[in-house]
Amino acid sequence: MSEKSEPQPVGQHSLGPHVVGQRIVVRHRLPDGSATDVLGVCTSWGADTLIVDRDGPTDKIGPVSIALVDIVTGKPVPPRASVRSRVEAHEVEEHIGALWSTISTEPLGDWLLRASPPHGGRLRRRGNSALAMREPGIGWADAAFGVRRFYDALDQPPMLQVQRGSVVEKTLLPLGFGSTGDGDAHAQLASVARALRSVRAVAPTVEATLDESPREATVSLADGVASGRGVLSGDWLLLESVAVDPAHRRRGLATAVLAELLDWGASLGATTALLHVEVVNTGAIALYERHGFTTHHTNRYLSAS
Repeated sequence: MSEKSEPQPVGQHSLGPHVVGQRIVVRHRLPDGSATDVLGVCTSWGADTLIVDRDGPTDKIGPVSIALVDIVTGKPVPPRASVRSRVEAHEVEEHIGALWSTISTEPLGDWLLRASPPHGGRLRRRGNSALAMREPGIGWADAAFGVRRFYDALDQPPMLQVQRGSVVEKTLLPLGFGSTGDGDAHAQLASVARALRSVRAVAPTVEATLDESPREATVSLADGVASGRGVLSGDWLLLESVAVDPAHRRRGLATAVLAELLDWGASLGATTALLHVEVVNTGAIALYERHGFTTHHTNRYLSAS
């Protein structure tokens, strides 16, 4: 919205090339001396202008070029949350089953018992735990017993995936289930389109190999020094196993992996990206948040004592 007031002074900001790929708000001067605000992702910073891909109503979105000399003030702002951020935690986590074609499930009231073979050489907790993100819909003691019986029959430790700090977690503690002590992980969501614009703006150009099927893709960069996997669940894109060889980190390769996977997902109609990142992995969290991912909820795994 323009402000019809005294001409605005310019140059009072801390923006620069470092905000490319970030969501920013910029107040800039118009030809009549008034000022207007622009909110969106900075996709380019040149010698004389910057370009912002605007958020907002449908008639106010898209790229806009702003002369650097006309900037009044500006700053980075938090990424725009996906509209899916209002989805309940259990609905988000129900998509995780798409990661493994061999997963088997069985309802237990309003919980979901899950079992899957080793993936990548190990049993994944997400695929071998009861999804318990809401009250069980049956007696709590019956639900706890059902979890034990199911996993005992598989000769696996009884385990549940819950939302950290939830009523479910607190209720299960006196029933003999406690935190495994590790593996707490944020479930993060982002708009595929906006995350893709963000990573494209800063990802290096690297030779990439894409191995794809109709519902999943694996990306390998620079002869395998960086890789990642994407799987479709409806119009959700699940991202996992994004990894970079330690000797090749801090070169933007993880961003390049994200760019390839997001581009693949977008080409097949994905609108929301979902990933899990352990809370102790601060470097990865910073990377994902820089490109529009926000934490929807935090997962915790409980095991039987």
